[in-house]
Amino acid sequence: MNYANIKYCDIANGVGVRTTLFVSGCRLRCPGCFNYEAWDFDAGEPFTDEVAEHVMDSLDAPYVDGLTILGGEPMEPENQEGLVGFLEAVRERFGHAKSIWLFSGHTWEQLRPGGAWNLGDVTDRLLDTLDVLVDGPFVQDLHDITLRFRGSSNQRLIDVPATLTSPGDDVVWWHDDPVFSTHTMD
Repeated sequence: MNYANIKYCDIANGVGVRTTLFVSGCRLRCPGCFNYEAWDFDAGEPFTDEVAEHVMDSLDAPYVDGLTILGGEPMEPENQEGLVGFLEAVRERFGHAKSIWLFSGHTWEQLRPGGAWNLGDVTDRLLDTLDVLVDGPFVQDLHDITLRFRGSSNQRLIDVPATLTSPGDDVVWWHDDPVFSTHTMD
């Protein structure tokens, strides 16, 4: 697996200050994508053990709230294989003291067990590491700059642990601080 970029002290892709890993490779190629440079699976550099350790070390800083994975497309089969062990190691090292967010152009329904993009054990293990999944493709016609942590109104912020334990197929939404949902600072 390659990565296109790593941002330290990122505040745009999840709550608080985060380390953000942009993996390379995406077959979805959403029109209007902000990161089309990362569509190529060969873009960037190899995600080596040394790079993984450097990312994990960045999470040690007390002001860093967590890790965010973007792309490209993290849920491409090649990237799932490359990420699952790393995300399990992050979870093992930090428990739930550091949150893990992942952005995917695939929907929860496609990724959940039995879904078209669920690769079985690899996908299930990867989903088990997440706190929040921002799902769905970017849709230019639904672009809305007032939305926090997403680019278009079809995309959802999903509380993964709550969804995995909810009865039936109910999706549980992640809830932001109420002041942000009003689009005002009152």
